[in-house]
Amino acid sequence: MIVIEQVLWQQMPQNIYIAGNQIIGIGSYTIDEAMITHRIDGRGKQLVPGFIDGHLHPIGGGGEGGFATRTASLTVRDIFEGGVTTVVGLLGTDGWTRTGIDLLAHIRGYAASGIRPFLLSGSYMVPPVFLTQSTGHDIVLINEVIGIGEIAINDHRSTQPTAHELARLASEARIAGMVKGVSGTMNVHIGDGKQGLNLLHEVIDTTDIPIGQFLPTHINRSERIFEAGLAWAKQGGRIDFTTCTTESFIAEGEIPAGQAVARALAAGIPPEQITMSSDAGASLPAFDDAGRLVRIDTGKPTSLMQAVRDAVEHGVAFDQAIATITRHVADAYGIPGGRIAVGERADLLLIDDALQIDTILANGHAIMIQKKWLIPE
Repeated sequence: MIVIEQVLWQQMPQNIYIAGNQIIGIGSYTIDEAMITHRIDGRGKQLVPGFIDGHLHPIGGGGEGGFATRTASLTVRDIFEGGVTTVVGLLGTDGWTRTGIDLLAHIRGYAASGIRPFLLSGSYMVPPVFLTQSTGHDIVLINEVIGIGEIAINDHRSTQPTAHELARLASEARIAGMVKGVSGTMNVHIGDGKQGLNLLHEVIDTTDIPIGQFLPTHINRSERIFEAGLAWAKQGGRIDFTTCTTESFIAEGEIPAGQAVARALAAGIPPEQITMSSDAGASLPAFDDAGRLVRIDTGKPTSLMQAVRDAVEHGVAFDQAIATITRHVADAYGIPGGRIAVGERADLLLIDDALQIDTILANGHAIMIQKKWLIPE
């Protein structure tokens, strides 16, 4: 049994008791010392759920500038360094040489180290790629598959799908999700093209598909897309901000994710409609006006916590900022996690006064204690 002592949770010092992979008690109990394997000093630390990264590329992304620009896969240590204990992995631009089967095998490898793995069927392309005979079959038959994405729109790298094509895919994922007991969410890559979220508006205006079936991401990539995202959210839709960015991207108009969260809340967007994700493992390409690649960077899971700190600096309450990478993500995909309660899986972080990650537990196992790693690099 692991006991986290006197950690701050819900503004009160609490003891947290963990056995197996679950939280079995919150409060103060008399425990036989022989049963306790680890005592963790939580004094001066805040307890939060392990982060859920709802959009990352475990086997890497990229390739827009040729095979030499493909990014490397993410290791278990890469994931944990970001405080991430649950991943939603996906493919991106390249749905030909990077495959769903490889993605599935890679995230199952994460599971052996305590990371809870999920993935999305598909890639940028429409018609989508899938692991079995259809997107619906992927969702129903493969435990880890919970939706479809990232389908690209409003981008010169998309396959320029129609509203009808998007509606058919979203419906298939939704129905399969209902059969399985997940949301079957469609994660939608929003580029910086001329149409913004118009295609998604057309789908919800002309069909019976609920607006919550879609999770448009990269909404902070420019002022134009940010404003389009606010309009979408004011109709009841969720919006996802990408935490990986670069100084050059910001100079070109990208809004840092933490700042975007603060602005969205100030605009009256309900907190539960806002999520953040890292886009880790993806290439971060920049193109000239002719669509030619001019440079490329790689996203990291550590950007999530940096975005939380940035949000707090912009006036967002800490608990509200943390919710954008925990329970709001779980709710968007209809998956477990993102909460602290008796019976929940013990995916927990301790955060110090400088808003740095101090301790990580994943699936009930200590991964890092007081900034000392217990797993190899």
